[in-house]
Amino acid sequence: MKTLIGGAVAAVLGLIGLSVWFSEFLQILAGAIPIMLLLGGGLALYLGFDELKDTWKKEDSVAGPGEDSAVYNDEIDALKKEIETLKAEKE
Repeated sequence: MKTLIGGAVAAVLGLIGLSVWFSEFLQILAGAIPIMLLLGGGLALYLGFDELKDTWKKEDSVAGPGEDSAVYNDEIDALKKEIETLKAEKE
């Protein structure tokens, strides 16, 4: 109950203060909005650049068609031959 009464008193005092110092409130608002936009834009740029770096890392780590796949195919063929040799020796 104390919280409800305290909240109501604070809301009424805030409304009175806003009506008395409305021009000062608009000045503070006019100064705060550009700062909030600047900080929010900076944060968005940082997060976007960080996400872009992550996509660059993923692209670098993925092996595309070309020399890498040929090397892997040669290695797979060599391992298959080795398995066949080991099976023949075991029998």
